[in-house]
Amino acid sequence: MGGANDYVFQTRWVVPDSTVTEVREVLGDPRELPRWWPAVYREVVLVEPGDDNGIGAAFDLHTNGWLPYTLRWRLTVAEHDEQGSAFTGRGDLTGRGEWHYQQRDSDVLVVFDWIVRADRALLRHGSVLFKPALAANHDWAMRMGERSLLLELDRRRARAVPAPPTAPRWPLIGAGVALVLGIAVALSRSRRQH
Repeated sequence: MGGANDYVFQTRWVVPDSTVTEVREVLGDPRELPRWWPAVYREVVLVEPGDDNGIGAAFDLHTNGWLPYTLRWRLTVAEHDEQGSAFTGRGDLTGRGEWHYQQRDSDVLVVFDWIVRADRALLRHGSVLFKPALAANHDWAMRMGERSLLLELDRRRARAVPAPPTAPRWPLIGAGVALVLGIAVALSRSRRQH
């Protein structure tokens, strides 16, 4: 790691009035992601069931964010226990993600560590220009995940909830706007560093 297309992200959520068990049940089933986190997960297909504990289970994912591109990659469960889980990614995104859960009184602290390389050609070759926009895209996706998780927990508790947030469906002009914003941010950061 360390190239222009490498990223290290850490996301922290505080889930109020919940238990680790409740949160783990939602986040621990990749097949359900498109239903409760549709802003990011378009499609999830189980391709390998894994062992009796789910280790080695593999899922082909089709994901997106607010930027006008989609990603296809394979998530493989590497480990999981009462306090968290880990997976590897291969494809347009290659790396390792880890979910950690900690009960804090009536709340749950969720920490997601994602060390990833953007391997899709456009992202790999354009990372110098796009890196700030891609990092912002990840932050947006995780904010949508937090909102969607809270809604899903309410739904499971039989509360009436609105539909989860979805990603914008950009017209072609959106791609141009995203490109211009990415270039502007990269140039601004470059000037500040010199």
